[in-house]
Amino acid sequence: MALLDKESDLTRHSYYEATVARPPVAAPLRGSHTADVCVVGGGYAGLAAALELAQRGYRVTLLEARRLGWGASGRNGGQVLAGYGFAGLEAIEVQLPREEARRAWDISIAGLHWLRETIAQQGIDCEYTAGHLSLAIGRRKAHALEHWVQHLAQRYDYQLQAIAHAELGDWIASDHFHAGAFDPLSGHLHPLKYCLGLAAAAQRAGVQLCENSAAIAVERGTPATVKTAQGEVRCDFVVLAGNVYLPEFGAQIAPELAARIMPVGTYIITTEPLPAELADSLIRHRSAAFDTNLVLDYFRVTADNRLLFGGGESYSTATPLNLKERMRRRMVQVFPQLADVDVPYVWGGFCDITMNQAPDFGRLAPNIYYLQGFSGHGLALAGMAGRLAAEAIAGQAERFDLLARLRHRRFPGGEWLRTPALVLGMLYYRLRDML
Repeated sequence: MALLDKESDLTRHSYYEATVARPPVAAPLRGSHTADVCVVGGGYAGLAAALELAQRGYRVTLLEARRLGWGASGRNGGQVLAGYGFAGLEAIEVQLPREEARRAWDISIAGLHWLRETIAQQGIDCEYTAGHLSLAIGRRKAHALEHWVQHLAQRYDYQLQAIAHAELGDWIASDHFHAGAFDPLSGHLHPLKYCLGLAAAAQRAGVQLCENSAAIAVERGTPATVKTAQGEVRCDFVVLAGNVYLPEFGAQIAPELAARIMPVGTYIITTEPLPAELADSLIRHRSAAFDTNLVLDYFRVTADNRLLFGGGESYSTATPLNLKERMRRRMVQVFPQLADVDVPYVWGGFCDITMNQAPDFGRLAPNIYYLQGFSGHGLALAGMAGRLAAEAIAGQAERFDLLARLRHRRFPGGEWLRTPALVLGMLYYRLRDML
């Protein structure tokens, strides 16, 4: 349980945990149970699958190893993004015919709409704010961003507003960037409030939620049996949505999946509340934002006037030394006007990336589905993945099967060498970002 050991301290200082009122802990699974579907993982993907299935009349039990939203779904940057990122979309375009790549793009956009509709329908108070800025550092990155804007418009009819260098000061109070692009459909929210809102909606729909119930084994067959330390669920279908944490608790649940994703550490700080005038001045419309470097920074202003600033990825799974000061320096490089602002919160966690940064969905058996590899785009895409799995279980598998056709390579080097190999590769790309 190496990842869990590395995260124990970081989870205690999360701004998100400090600003939610969690419900009482759900009872762990004890004894033998039956269900139509057992979902493993209490993040966006698992909760969305459970909610959608329960709304279709299925009896669903969801097992979460810790607390609901304990992993990336409760600790991420809160950015709700269209698409699959530069590399992920490129992988899709290489592997799928043009019309099917367009269908894959449309699935991601449907995920944005599903998120917003679910927030409205379920009354989830999660501080959703529309608008997102992509920001290029330097002329070379600005040229690449311009090409990206044109590509999305021409191939996917998706319109971003290009922002020239001379106009950038109207959008962000920083001289750090050379050009930008505005996406009115993407946005940001409080990720843990959203996750707990999904959990409450799933429970109202009849889902049995079990916390502190790590799945340690899955006996494949019809029916399948999912086992925990204190109980088991016999079920017709299983949805595995544990991502990088699945091997941490049940090493033999799906060993064929572990080598296809890599845990990448990402870290976030949040300032003290800023004067409203200063908070409003930082980013036009209070949009979320990130730079277009491969090793990127991302930031947004929260509903209570703090700047939330993330980045500083760790590809070795080791927490960087002097984390708060390192993150503060990155923030001040972008926003020098915040040099004297206090930073009371610093936390982090691990997201799951694939080699090609496209999502990895599929079946381990006709009745066992898995969802992983969201590669930094999980806030909208993971919820949509859960919906696609629910559709497939209900007999409408076209959209799920389209994305399940994407091929994925194992990370090179095996269990012991793949992390050092990735560190060296990412150091190369970090140097490229600096050029």
